[in-house]
Amino acid sequence: QVQLVESGGGLVQAGGSLRLSCAASGRTFFNYSMGWFCQAPGKEREFVAAMSWTGGTTYYADSVKGRFTISRDNAKNTGYLQMDTLKPEDTAVYFCAVDPHEPRLRTGGSQYWGQGTQVTVSS
Repeated sequence: QVQLVESGGGLVQAGGSLRLSCAASGRTFFNYSMGWFCQAPGKEREFVAAMSWTGGTTYYADSVKGRFTISRDNAKNTGYLQMDTLKPEDTAVYFCAVDPHEPRLRTGGSQYWGQGTQVTVSS
């Protein structure tokens, strides 16, 4: 079992930055791909970014390319999402997920999810 806890969300003005963290416990997530998803009110959960377990491959939703950066520190069992140039439409609850099967992770099929952290971007 893997437990995930997100942190770092908050209220920020448009154009600002936040750094989300995802701390994993229960077992090492060294060989798990990691991803971030978001869910805005009244909408379905959407893919934001993902990274392979080696960190060598990254994927981003078109809406965040060039603004968000996913990273991980396997020694600390922690993943990150650096969010820059935030926009009001980025407002959502952000979830991290891990899975040993990268394609399943990127389609939202992981069995391991955090509880989410709220990001609110004011205009």
